[in-house]
Amino acid sequence: MGDNELNEKNEVVLTPHETRYLFVLPFSTDPVLARRFLATDRDVVGNIRFGKLLETLDKVSENTALAYVNRYYPDARVVTAAIDSVMVRHPADTQHDLVFSAQINHVGKSSLEIGIRIEHLGPGSGHVASAYFTMVARSTEGGHAKSLALPPVNYELEIEKKRYAKANQRRQAYRESLAKAEEMPSLDEYLLLKGLHKQQEAEGFCGIRAGELVLNSYQRAYPEQENVPKTIFGGYLVRRAYELSALAAELVAPDRVVPCQVNRINFNEPVFLGDQLKFTARVVYTGKTTITVQADIERFVRGSSNKALSNSCLFTFRNVDYSMQTQPVPFIYPVTYAEDARFLTAYRQRVD
Repeated sequence: MGDNELNEKNEVVLTPHETRYLFVLPFSTDPVLARRFLATDRDVVGNIRFGKLLETLDKVSENTALAYVNRYYPDARVVTAAIDSVMVRHPADTQHDLVFSAQINHVGKSSLEIGIRIEHLGPGSGHVASAYFTMVARSTEGGHAKSLALPPVNYELEIEKKRYAKANQRRQAYRESLAKAEEMPSLDEYLLLKGLHKQQEAEGFCGIRAGELVLNSYQRAYPEQENVPKTIFGGYLVRRAYELSALAAELVAPDRVVPCQVNRINFNEPVFLGDQLKFTARVVYTGKTTITVQADIERFVRGSSNKALSNSCLFTFRNVDYSMQTQPVPFIYPVTYAEDARFLTAYRQRVD
């Protein structure tokens, strides 16, 4: 462990580098696996199921956090609290192996931020995406989930200190975004919304209204979707939410939609075996070449009042042509108060 210090319990304090976890999707040598991740039989750039990558990212994040937590609490488990962001930097495909390099960037009282870098190997190898997950350590004793206090890591290298600082910045930015969401529209925002409503009153208006761009899907949670006993794998849920969101984006995109960014995914409530699920995807905003979709997952038990929002997601897609060049998208118009609120949330985080 080198120069690592001991904490007050005489446990070795790790550095972030020592928490590193590598995972490989060996597409080049496993054709069955490669086909499972294939998006289409057509020859297109970026031919890979991004929803399956999200599912894989969630498992990589869980494994990274669990290896750290189990050093101190061997029977504990970790749960995903949020996907803070996923930034897509270059397209990937199923022709070349994908490498997931994960490590802990930040340790709080009971939470950890896991940073994951995805790279593809082979000709033209490069950086595919960066992802940041917040995981929480939970006790499994007594049948009741309880947060566990975690020992810190030792940030020795400058790069580790920079990642720690950026993790704090992301946490602060999210807190500020929550506060901003509760604020009344600014004068400029009010005038923007007023102008959009006024345009819809004009004779011959033929724009696309947000209410026309909503998709729903229903299912029940079954054992093959479990991650731990009786609890459904969060990665599976966000994959389903992403796939429905991509279909919703295609309702307005003239060309092809590709993932640009996962703005945020919150994990609010666990989903249990036998729960019924409602997935809702709404196009809430369009920029010059981008489409923002909000997806919600509700869980409920038939015949009871046991109902809750399990996940809330915000995805940004980009409209591109066959050569991955960005193309314009039509503007969408909010009508109701709820659509105005969702429009403003996305507008404040907009990617043109």
